[in-house]
Amino acid sequence: MIAIRPRWVRQLGLASGLTLSTLAAVIAAPAMAETLDLGVTGELASFDTSQISGGIWESQILMDVYEGLVKKSPEGKVLPGMASDWQVSEDGKTWTFSLREDARWSDGEPVTAEDFVFGWRHLLDPANASKYAYMLYPLVNAREVNTGELALEELGVESRDDGRTLVVQLNQSTPYFLQLLTHYTAYPQPQHTFEQYGKEYVDLEHIVTNGAFTPTEWISQSRITTVKNPEYYEADQVALDGVRYHTIEDRNAGVSRFRAGELDIMREYSSSMYPLLKEEIPEATHMATYLGSYYYVFNHRDGHPTAEPRVREALNMAVRRDVIADNIMGGTFQKSLSFVPDGIDHYQVQNAAFDDAEGNDITGDLNARMARAKELLEDAGYDQGNPLTLRLRYNTTDEHKKIAVAVSSMWRPLGVEVELVNAEATVHYQTIAEGDFDVARAGWIADYNDAENFLALLRSGVGNNYGAYANEAFDTLYDEAATTLDLDERKAILERAEALAMDDDALIPMLYYVSRNLVNPAISGWEDNIEDDHPSRWVSFEE
Repeated sequence: MIAIRPRWVRQLGLASGLTLSTLAAVIAAPAMAETLDLGVTGELASFDTSQISGGIWESQILMDVYEGLVKKSPEGKVLPGMASDWQVSEDGKTWTFSLREDARWSDGEPVTAEDFVFGWRHLLDPANASKYAYMLYPLVNAREVNTGELALEELGVESRDDGRTLVVQLNQSTPYFLQLLTHYTAYPQPQHTFEQYGKEYVDLEHIVTNGAFTPTEWISQSRITTVKNPEYYEADQVALDGVRYHTIEDRNAGVSRFRAGELDIMREYSSSMYPLLKEEIPEATHMATYLGSYYYVFNHRDGHPTAEPRVREALNMAVRRDVIADNIMGGTFQKSLSFVPDGIDHYQVQNAAFDDAEGNDITGDLNARMARAKELLEDAGYDQGNPLTLRLRYNTTDEHKKIAVAVSSMWRPLGVEVELVNAEATVHYQTIAEGDFDVARAGWIADYNDAENFLALLRSGVGNNYGAYANEAFDTLYDEAATTLDLDERKAILERAEALAMDDDALIPMLYYVSRNLVNPAISGWEDNIEDDHPSRWVSFEE
C-alpha cells in the first residue's frame, strides 16, 4: 500500500474500516516523496497529440506533460504559458505570440516557435488522420491542409525572430481562440526529436516534454509514471515530485482504491456511489456543475434503420430523461433536452421538446408520446411482423450499462428489439467512429467554453461526428457563424443551427454532466471549475 498522509488516514479510517493496527502502521510509515497518485478512467492512446482518441483522461495526462502558448489556473482562468505575452490585430485575424526565453524541453533544448509550427502541421497532416484536426480549422488554410488540398507549408502559422515569435493567421476573428489554445491540439511537438526518431519520438526512451512533468514509465492498462521536469520554467514552484496516473475503468474499484489510500484523486467515481460517499467521506467527495453532454448517437449512414427520420423521432420520443436522471442516476446528472449544455457563455440552449412541425412533444404525456412513436415506426414499415432491431453500443462502465438497459426497456413497448454491445472506452470510440452501430452512447466535454465546440460535432465530415450526420442547412449556418464578427448575431446563428439539428433528431440529447471527483482533503491547488480541468502543476500536499 502506498503511504497516505496522516490527517487523511485518520478521516478515512473511520469510513473505510481500517483496523487500529493497520492505521497505526500507516501513520508510522516514513514520509515518502510527494508523488500524486491519480486514478483516470481510460488508457492514453499516445503522447503524440495527433493520435488522441478524445477521452477526458487523456486531457488530464497531456495537460501535465505538455504546455501550450497559454495554460490554465486552478480555477480555469487562462494564463501565459510558453508565450509570455501576445498581441491581436484590430480585425482579430492576426495573433502574435512572444515565446518566453526560458522555455525548455525536458532534454534542455529550447522550445521555439518552430515547435508550434511543426506540432500544428503534424496534427493537420492527413497522413496522421487526427480526429481532432478540425480544432485548428480557424487557422488560414487549415482545412485545406488537413484534406490534402494544400501542402503543410501553406498553413497560416509562421516562426519569426529565430523562433522567439509565433505569428498565427486566422480566417476570421475567432472569439474562443485563446480558449482553444489551452487544448492539447494546440500543444507544440518537439521537432528535433521527431527528425531524429520519426514516429518513435514519443516512445519512452526518446520522449521529451515541455510541461511540468515528464513520463518515465508506461505499463499498459495499469499506470503511467511521470517525474517533475527540472527544465520547466517554473520547476521551483511545482510542489510535486511526480504524478502516477492509474488506469481504472471500473469506477467502483477506483473508489475502493481511493478509500484504501492507494489514490489521492479518483476522477469520475460512479454516480451510484455518491450518496454513500457524501455521507461517509464528505470532505473528499466533490460534485460540481460541468460543461458536458451525455447523448446517444444515431447512425445516419445508408443501410442503418436510424437513417430514417421517423425511426429517430420515435426513439427520441420514448426516452424518459427524468427517470434516467433522477431514479437511475440518483440526481448525479441533470436531464437534458439539448446537445449544447446549459451554462455555455453567451448562448441560449435550444431544447428538443417540440422536434417537428407537428409539435410532437418528447416531454409531454407518456401515453400520448408512446402512441405517436408507435405510429411513426409503423409508418416507417416496422410492426410485430417486422420488428425494428438495433445494436446499441456503450463503453464499459456500470452507469453506462444501467442507462443502456433502461433505454432498451423504454423502447421495448414499441416492439423494438435491442442488442447491447459493450467494449472498453478506446475500442468503443474506435468502433463507432468506423460506423459499426445503430445507436451508440457518447459524451462530450467542452474543450473550451463556446457553443461551437459542441455544434462542430454535427458538421459534415468532422472526425468526432460518429453518426455521420449531414445536413447542408446546418453546415451553412455553422459556416456563417464562423464568419460573423458581431457576437449577438453569431449567437443567434448558432442557436438556429442547434434548433435545426434537434428538429432533425440528429441525436438523442439525454443528460448534462456534473463533475464527480474524489480528492484527498490534504491536497491544495485543486479547485472545482466548470470545465473540470485540474493541472497537477498547481497541486500540493498540506503539511
